[in-house]
Amino acid sequence: MKIHTNQNCPRFDESFYGTSTLGERGQLVIPAEARAELDMQPGDKILIMRHPVHQGLMLFKLAHVRQFLDDFANGLARVEADGTALPTEELPTKNVSQEEP
Repeated sequence: MKIHTNQNCPRFDESFYGTSTLGERGQLVIPAEARAELDMQPGDKILIMRHPVHQGLMLFKLAHVRQFLDDFANGLARVEADGTALPTEELPTKNVSQEEP
């Protein structure tokens, strides 16, 4: 997967890492590429939550959940206040090293 430097979010078609099969004990293997890009290490606490609209799950490193929730709350407050989405220039950016395709 190729992540673009200085962009808020990868393209939708660049957000997939493949599939994993649910084991008999309910365990999933997170693909190595996803673990590397998201800096997931053995022992990291992972928050697992249901997608709010679609039937699926979302995974977050617990250490990054607070920033996600703060960003979400700020965007929601703006929409409630004036009905507009958060302008792109106000979205947080993260520099991610460019990978080869």
